[in-house]
Amino acid sequence: MENKRIFIMKAFGFQVKSKGYQVRRVTETYNENISYSDFRRQLIEWYQAHKRELPWRESSDPYHIWVSEIMLQQTRVDTVIPYYEQFMRKFPEMEDLAYAEEEEILKVWEGLGYYSRVRNLQAAVREVVEHYGSVVPDTRKEIEQLKGVGPYTAGAILSIAYAKAEPAVDGNVMRVLSRVFCMEDDIGKPQTRKKHEAILYELIDKSDPSSFNQGLMELGALVCTPTSPGCLLCPVRTQCLAYERGQQERLPIKMKKKKAKSIELESFLLKTEKGELLIEKRPDKGLLAGLWQLPVLEGRFDPGERQQKLAEKYHIEAEPSAANFQVKHIFSHLIWEIELYVGRANRNGELPANCRIIKAEELEQYAFPVSQQKLLNHCLEEGWL
Repeated sequence: MENKRIFIMKAFGFQVKSKGYQVRRVTETYNENISYSDFRRQLIEWYQAHKRELPWRESSDPYHIWVSEIMLQQTRVDTVIPYYEQFMRKFPEMEDLAYAEEEEILKVWEGLGYYSRVRNLQAAVREVVEHYGSVVPDTRKEIEQLKGVGPYTAGAILSIAYAKAEPAVDGNVMRVLSRVFCMEDDIGKPQTRKKHEAILYELIDKSDPSSFNQGLMELGALVCTPTSPGCLLCPVRTQCLAYERGQQERLPIKMKKKKAKSIELESFLLKTEKGELLIEKRPDKGLLAGLWQLPVLEGRFDPGERQQKLAEKYHIEAEPSAANFQVKHIFSHLIWEIELYVGRANRNGELPANCRIIKAEELEQYAFPVSQQKLLNHCLEEGWL
């Protein structure tokens, strides 16, 4: 306990002697006015009164919480709700997910994005089924060894499902703490996350860590928002150093990311004489791995180049025309600008192994990324499918 106390004091900006006594404060991040007991009480009372009714909050089953937390990474709550409900209907038990076909889980996840999440989830769930007797581990050391489970997800499962006093530090939580303690640290840096975890080990409510952690997340999502925070509605504003100093709009500190790279693509609805269409499967590794798409070429081409590229890549003869429809899809690190082309195709040799010719009504059997769904929906609206 003494070593943890020294660590916490250092996190708050104190220089500490070997015996664990504070010497002097060397930063302004420590909030002398905060009462930990009052903060816990005010936060939990607010959470119990104002928490949203969400399907994953109806259960304390660690598997259900695990699935919801993986889905909520980089994704809005309103978007996740129908996906979560569909996923749990399809895979109600860990064994159902552990041994499902990849095509099946990708189809259920279709449109949610970040598909490596569900692949890692399945691999980790299979490990729990086979090595832990279908019981999700209840220690941080064990649970963080599972594929795709990082410090935040581990803390969320342990605190919500097992009532363990473990911190769960996500962007919402770091924003709240940065303001409460008026911290100038860049929240994009790993060492800042560690500092926040150290603070929470001291601050967390040991008797109700589930409500405490969920309360912090909820406060960040609903009140302590990135812009225009609702300070007058905040249950802990009297203990917030940023509010006292008028710094809440400036915090937290986060360095801007590099500008995303833009990539031009051409995608093709190519149909045979029978009205069937050509689709291809993306590589098993990399961006959108294993998903299906209409044929794609990277770049912009004149008609002759386009025909040649299609012949070389797909072993077909085609003279597609521009559909005057574009899709712009933004990833965290790059932007796809996709131009749609439509035309008739004739096979000129054996199709590549990753390609298939299917009937339009069979499209529902395949998982397509969001950008491709937009192209297909446009084709459907235009009567081309």
